[in-house]
Amino acid sequence: MELCFATNNQHKLDEVANRLGQTFKLKTLRDIGCTDELPETSGTIPGNSRQKADYVWTHFGVSCFADDSGLEVDALNGEPGVDSAFYSGSRDSEKNIQKVLNNLAVETNRKARFITVFTLVLQGRDAVPVEHQFKGIVDGRILTEPRGTGGFGYDPIFLPDGHDRTFAEMSIDEKGLISHRAQALAKMIMYLQKQVHG
Repeated sequence: MELCFATNNQHKLDEVANRLGQTFKLKTLRDIGCTDELPETSGTIPGNSRQKADYVWTHFGVSCFADDSGLEVDALNGEPGVDSAFYSGSRDSEKNIQKVLNNLAVETNRKARFITVFTLVLQGRDAVPVEHQFKGIVDGRILTEPRGTGGFGYDPIFLPDGHDRTFAEMSIDEKGLISHRAQALAKMIMYLQKQVHG
């Protein structure tokens, strides 16, 4: 089965390709000829995920999936949330991290969670699309300074519960076992395997 992952984020592509296995052929937006900026204007994580997948299906007619993720910090009333990628006003991860740390400077409550929602759109009977969503959540806390050089985004300041290393200090395989994206992806893969193998 061929599936397009509707993202231009190479880190996400690597993480997902690492888990998807040989049963599915993963295609990129470039592979299907999509150079468009995908819409992310819904105001929610599930909504943005759906927008991106629906856009690819509508304009390119290929089975696909898209994700949207966000970091929710309790003391910041759920920020940066759906605005995680642009929290500082740009896609600069270091600036986004610094803004979170600055906003938490006097806070003792460092609880936070990462959330990912995958939207899968498959070609159904008579070319009618079938859509499903899969959610993953990992709880943790925000450190006072970055640690580690791996991962991406807010990984250097996020310490998942039950672990003594940040996502940025873990290998892609280690992170792939416990991350929010891994959880949502595992649910999606289980669903896909049932479609393939019955």
